Amino acid sequence: MTQTVTAAYGSNDKAVNAFDELVSEGFPREKLYLDKETNEVKVIVPDNTQPEAETILRRHEPDDVSSQPFEDS
Repeated sequence: MTQTVTAAYGSNDKAVNAFDELVSEGFPREKLYLDKETNEVKVIVPDNTQPEAETILRRHEPDDVSSQPFEDS
């Protein structure tokens, strides 16, 4: 199964840093989304890499981290 993990940050800098770290750790850019208006980072990951993605996102002190099953529309 595939999950969408979303992290909300209190600043744009934290969101950008989290996004950049995901890229540098090898997460595919086409599965990453950075919303600069809401300071959210979303990453679409298989279940087996979800813990790694959440660990990286939490390093940047998010206000909230949530996940839900990915639904392709």
